[in-house]
Amino acid sequence: MTVTKKINLALQGGGAHGAFTWGVLDAILEDRRLEIEAISGASAGAMNAVALADGYASGGRTGAQRQLKEFWHKASLDSGLAGMTRTAFDGLLAAWGFGKRPSEWLLDTMMQSASPYTFNPLNINPLRDILTEEIDFARLRTASPIRLYISATNVDNGKIRVFETQELTADHITASACLPLVFQTVVIDDIPYWDGGYMGNPALYPLFSCKSSDILLVQINPVERKGIPRTLDAIQNRLNEITFNASLLREMRAIDFVTRLIEEGTLNNPKYRRIFMHRIAMSDTVDESAASKMSAQWSYFQKLNKAGRKAGKAWIAANYDAIGGKSTMDLRQEFA
Repeated sequence: MTVTKKINLALQGGGAHGAFTWGVLDAILEDRRLEIEAISGASAGAMNAVALADGYASGGRTGAQRQLKEFWHKASLDSGLAGMTRTAFDGLLAAWGFGKRPSEWLLDTMMQSASPYTFNPLNINPLRDILTEEIDFARLRTASPIRLYISATNVDNGKIRVFETQELTADHITASACLPLVFQTVVIDDIPYWDGGYMGNPALYPLFSCKSSDILLVQINPVERKGIPRTLDAIQNRLNEITFNASLLREMRAIDFVTRLIEEGTLNNPKYRRIFMHRIAMSDTVDESAASKMSAQWSYFQKLNKAGRKAGKAWIAANYDAIGGKSTMDLRQEFA
């Protein structure tokens, strides 16, 4: 008899590389032995999270897959976005270090000398438009079978803010994906927010309250990259990777510390329990440096989806038996 196991997902942000995560999610949705209890996401991870949950609410696993595909197609260069909206979306991808289109070079030049309040005075945000068109947030808030935790960074105090399913709107997701050099700050209830990746990419701690003790991290920003960055683009890309992994590494250190105390018998407080960490890393299967030079064509997103789906299926085949019993990610080796 097939045993269904619950898992929680932690989805990193990373611009167009989030299409790799889309592929991983496809693999999970296709394997009916796995049930998603909750998702924590930031930036592109947040978009994947709401697309999956909204699609699941309306059409189950098939609906979730359909909604994810529609979202990524809408975000591609083939979707027909026009004018300044297209240029702004190109700029978002460029800010994450992707290959430059003419509009991206123009936006890069403007960004070096002006803020988004100057070069985007109308506050055009194509992400908000896509989210409003594709996601039924009223349904999501009331009918999502999956708990969602979406991270954003409070600009006033520099702290993480995690929004939960019942309060989510398009503004919360655009806040989670608000790169401040590209888009104007997103203000919610008089509080300004920037990209959630700065303080939680993604946040793990909200998942500790779930019934499942298993967290599968889909990591699309590599922790390690050999060699000294020497060009301006290479330096900026590596700074982004380090910055957007920092909070995640701190949380994984804390998980490892608590696990050690439990194993040693030093910590027997029932408030603390073992967390089983698992990971699918894009850098293990995709040449990120080469991929990042490609533009966001639909064919490129499909390529990343295929790579993510393959990685997801391989991970499930190798690690399904471990779910619920042990970690398959060696945290101690990670920080050795």
